[in-house]
Amino acid sequence: MLCLSSVTINGKNDLKSLSNYLDHIITNKAQFTDQKENEIASLKKMLAKKESSPEYIFEINYKLYNEYKKYKLDSAIHYALENVCIANELNNQRLKYLSDINLASVYSYSGKFLESEEILNSINSKNLYGELLEEYYETKSRFNEHYAVVSNQNSYFKQAEIYRDSLLSILNPSSFKYRINMAHKYVNAGENDKAEELLLNLLKEEDTDSAEYARITYYLGAISGIKGQTDQEIKFFIMSAIADVKNSIKENASFQRLATIYYKNGNIAKAFQYSQSAIEDAVSSGVQFRTTQMSELYSIINSSYQVKETKTNDKLKTYLILISVLSVFLILLVLYVYKQMKKLSYIKEELSLTNGKLKKLVDELNDHNILINKTNEHLSESNQIKEQYIAQFFNLCSTYIDNMENFRKGLYKLAINRQYEEMVKQLRSTTAIDMELEDLYKHFDSIFLSLYPTFVTDFNSLLDKDEQIQLKADDLMNRELRIYALLRLGITDSAKISGFLRCSMSTIYNYRTKMRNKAAYSREEFEEMVMKIGNTKKNTFN
Repeated sequence: MLCLSSVTINGKNDLKSLSNYLDHIITNKAQFTDQKENEIASLKKMLAKKESSPEYIFEINYKLYNEYKKYKLDSAIHYALENVCIANELNNQRLKYLSDINLASVYSYSGKFLESEEILNSINSKNLYGELLEEYYETKSRFNEHYAVVSNQNSYFKQAEIYRDSLLSILNPSSFKYRINMAHKYVNAGENDKAEELLLNLLKEEDTDSAEYARITYYLGAISGIKGQTDQEIKFFIMSAIADVKNSIKENASFQRLATIYYKNGNIAKAFQYSQSAIEDAVSSGVQFRTTQMSELYSIINSSYQVKETKTNDKLKTYLILISVLSVFLILLVLYVYKQMKKLSYIKEELSLTNGKLKKLVDELNDHNILINKTNEHLSESNQIKEQYIAQFFNLCSTYIDNMENFRKGLYKLAINRQYEEMVKQLRSTTAIDMELEDLYKHFDSIFLSLYPTFVTDFNSLLDKDEQIQLKADDLMNRELRIYALLRLGITDSAKISGFLRCSMSTIYNYRTKMRNKAAYSREEFEEMVMKIGNTKKNTFN
């Protein structure tokens, strides 16, 4: 996993790695959605308890409302309405206010502005205090922002700021909500340096995977854009988008901003990818003002993307035609060379009478033939080794299939015997996977060391004597050695290495940094020297 806590860009490679990680996160978006659904399912199970009090049901509904608010608005509205009914049945004024404010908030996000405004106007703010008053002011501010976006009336943005000021007046200055709203106020007032300082301090306090982290980095991206720091802007929006995806926040603006930036920079493919993700999230969640914002942009980017694809296809057709023409030319050239070779063969027969003069040439040719024979012997040996490795690969695949078949049979047997608890227990257990991974790593170590038998010794020779790796008795290699073994094989993508070794990308980065720090020679040339291990004439594969 990438480390997202840094707020400076050390180079284009860092930004590229961060972008690649976002692409990886988008590809695996479903797993974060599953996590969200599991959390929601756990809350719903709590509602199924018999003889639950209305107050208890209200509390669980409130938690479900918060889970759904930036995930699926229809469901959030459902639980907000449920709580309105419960509050009325209990005749609890505080719960009535809370449920009404919650319902007005999700109505605002879903585009039901008349309903939202009607509810908010029915509430007398003088009767509110504490957290209820905070929720009321925040909802009023959000309502005006949403309506301003949809209606394109700037006067509502001014109203939003008025309610934000009211919110700030009652918040604890040390709270996250106060500081993030104050940063927003600074940005709107053009005091970007103050906003940036406040946000950078907040950034140090938040976990990189939190929803709050997504908001902080989004604001920092917006400030960087205002200052014309494009790389910094892209980086912060990417960090925000990653946190949004991990939290299954469908009501997000980071993808929209990234799509706009890449479109302006001429990177249509990236713009299309992020705009598509943004419109999918907006439609999935039911957030109308986000859908409104993205619709026009997505249409423009999609049209540009289609035009680009058409041009690319036209180029490919042209290249195919050129390749076809070149192929015909090469065939004709081969025929010509073949005829010339036949002529040369005839000339050689005629020149055989001058054997004495060509004796020296024949001797040289004999030497070349001996060299070719030796090369053929090496190639033969290489083919035998390759056959051995291919056999090991098929054997490993066959063994894995057998294990999966045995596991399937075991589960089937448990299923037909209705031993569901045991079946669930086996499905939850990672023992089988751990064993498969351990077996995979042993095969990898064995095959790699067959290719580079002196790898461990040569690798240790590059380290300080006190820092050399000492393997356990039964181990061929450890994780550090496997990382550099993969690098030696030409696998330099940290995401692929982390995927194979089942560890985070930050772990890979830390291991590589630690090894460079232990280098007996130049730290900068350490990995280059590792890539030369086994690079000798004795190595069949070089």
